Amino acid sequence: MTQSRVPFYLIVAGLVIAGLATAWARHVEMELPFFPGERRPVWLVEARVDFQALNDEVLVSLDLPDNPPGFRIHTEHATSPGYGFSIIEQDGDRRGEWSKRRADGPQTLYYKVQLIGGVPESKSGPAETEEASPPTARSIFWEEPQETAASQLLAQALSTSSTPESLTRELIKRLNRPSSDQNASLLLESVGSRSRLLERLLNQANIPARQVMGLFLEDARRRQTLTPMVEAYSGEEWVLFNPDTGEQGVPDHLLLWHRGGESLIDVTGGSNSGVSFSMIRQSVPAEELAVAQFTSSAFALLGVQQLPIEEQSMFKMLFLLPLGALVVVFMRIIVGLKTSGTFMPVLISLAFLQTSLFPGLISFIVVVSLGLMLRSYLSHLNLLLVARIATLVVLVIFLISMLSLVGYQLGFSAGMTITFFPMIIIAWTIERMSILWEEEGPREVVIQGGGSLLVAVMAYLLMKLPLANHLSFNFPELNLVILALIMVMGQYTGYKLSELRRFRAMALEQEAASEANKP
Repeated sequence: MTQSRVPFYLIVAGLVIAGLATAWARHVEMELPFFPGERRPVWLVEARVDFQALNDEVLVSLDLPDNPPGFRIHTEHATSPGYGFSIIEQDGDRRGEWSKRRADGPQTLYYKVQLIGGVPESKSGPAETEEASPPTARSIFWEEPQETAASQLLAQALSTSSTPESLTRELIKRLNRPSSDQNASLLLESVGSRSRLLERLLNQANIPARQVMGLFLEDARRRQTLTPMVEAYSGEEWVLFNPDTGEQGVPDHLLLWHRGGESLIDVTGGSNSGVSFSMIRQSVPAEELAVAQFTSSAFALLGVQQLPIEEQSMFKMLFLLPLGALVVVFMRIIVGLKTSGTFMPVLISLAFLQTSLFPGLISFIVVVSLGLMLRSYLSHLNLLLVARIATLVVLVIFLISMLSLVGYQLGFSAGMTITFFPMIIIAWTIERMSILWEEEGPREVVIQGGGSLLVAVMAYLLMKLPLANHLSFNFPELNLVILALIMVMGQYTGYKLSELRRFRAMALEQEAASEANKP
């Protein structure tokens, strides 16, 4: 009775699904790229605060961006010598505060923030719809004749609208054509600001509205100012409107810096204050941003990026081992190539990663050749196996040390790197090759030694690929897929590719015989 292979295939399928699903979840959650070298746009915005100090205690408070739509704050800091700086968060409002015991004369303060662009609004920060209770419209008071003008203007706009958004658009149209509407002209002269007037009219219509200040981002621009805009609450979310153009929604290049709340800037102990902005577009590796931004993510906690650099380097090498093992399994089971030892080529390929390929090949061949010569002499001493292997280990260490020193004296820096070769593995390889030489002859030694080096070179070339390094280090769960492939190849019992040549003559004879038997 044959054993069912269904459990085996279920295990293989489970490994593949688990590896791919976890890698995709890590990619989505941490925004880790699947390909190395990907870069993301980053805006460096600098706010410059200028004011005249009055030879007294100074306290400057500037409103700071808080999870603006489409952006995520990467880094932020202030550069103002002589001033203390702190970021204060209160009632959902972030403000930067500079303080100094005494200052006099012109003063300049800087706040710099690095923002990641192109961030989905769901990931840029808490949504406005998550407020504990819906906002309410504030009461508006006018003096005559502004009261009458505002009521008539709202009545006209309400008659041609049905939603908060359509009412806002209708009001913007009338405010942008004040010459054709006396009510709009009167209110604009009274209020002065189109955005302030629109906000007051919407609140009078029982639609919650607030003023916001946005910064249009353009590369290498200096001394820019904030653009006043209005957000109206539609019943489900805040909708942004540009009172000058009537544009609805947040453009990709608009950074909402100030959203309601207190004033943009408050200065105590100074006068004639002003804020200007400069910006520049940069490009930063996506992998660096992901590691820096998602330190509290579950995937970040399970990743090795949080470890010290020394441990990260060790894991980066370890995560490449399954790739080398996959190459060995394929070459031995599917191709049928003979190697000296099962996974010795993997360790040699890891050493090649440290020494580079050609210096590593030359060093390995030289060490093994000299080791075989020493092993042939040890065979005359009739040592036991354990003592012989231990002796070879000591001799290999001396050989590698001598070659390293000679290479250093001759000016070959690659000579120093051969110390990365695994000593025990080389000693055991020399012992196996020596026994194989005695039992099978030098031809078999060349076949297995050459096969080992060929597999090691192939594994090295695969592990050296930037994509392989990137995926194995940032998505270690993909090794589950490699494990599934190894298990599938482990079930293969058919002819090896190298055996096809051996049976080619037999196949040709059978083909000729079948042709001869045809009538």
